[in-house]
Amino acid sequence: MKRFYDLSVATQSTPSEATPVTVDLLDHRTGAIVLGLTPEDFPDGMAISNETVSLTTHTGTHMDAPLHYGPLTAGHPAKSIDQVPLEWCHGPGVRLDLRHVPAGAAITVEQLTAALEAAAHELAPGDIVLLWTGADALWGSADYLTDYAGLSGEGTEFLVENGVRVIGIDAWGLDRPMQAMIEDYKRTGDRACLWPAHIYGRRKEYLQLEKLANLGSLPAATGFDVSCFPVSIAGAGAGWTRVVAVMEEG
Repeated sequence: MKRFYDLSVATQSTPSEATPVTVDLLDHRTGAIVLGLTPEDFPDGMAISNETVSLTTHTGTHMDAPLHYGPLTAGHPAKSIDQVPLEWCHGPGVRLDLRHVPAGAAITVEQLTAALEAAAHELAPGDIVLLWTGADALWGSADYLTDYAGLSGEGTEFLVENGVRVIGIDAWGLDRPMQAMIEDYKRTGDRACLWPAHIYGRRKEYLQLEKLANLGSLPAATGFDVSCFPVSIAGAGAGWTRVVAVMEEG
């Protein structure tokens, strides 16, 4: 029997989103009027509803395409979200427990290696790696925007060079918190402080899943598949994604 685990957050207006989300409801009775009819023309006095939603492509659980990182990847035009190969978006998952890494810190290669050893897993091409930081416990609060660990540039390179095409994290972003990176850059003048995980994607293409949730609900670090097909938006750098883990049980 297959069991499905929802690893996504619901798209909604919340202090955990850095940009506004608005949902305008066209209710069942008003829906009739828009159609040039009256509610009484329909069974139960109700037509059909609709919603108009205003949000960014990086709102809620979403996938970043190579185009988000820059216009070129290894000198070639970077893929937009509608150009992402579907076969990259389904594969064996591995959850790496990094909950001990402090908020604001960069997840290192050494920490990734230790987490892989703890999971008794050796990376293979096509693995979908899920970084379990525990930051999703803050979803719904403004602290979600600032209190989480992010992946280092070296850590990103390590995963991608080992055949990983998709890296996910249960935090606002894959890199360290925005303010922490900017403060380090202003202090040192070193441009390498700014979005190193994202910028690595200009060298070799890979995909990011941001704002995952419920990684703690998975009963094991491996033994499940992940499906993460993004909404196809022509020419966009990201797309909303329902991320689901599927495990055979019983």
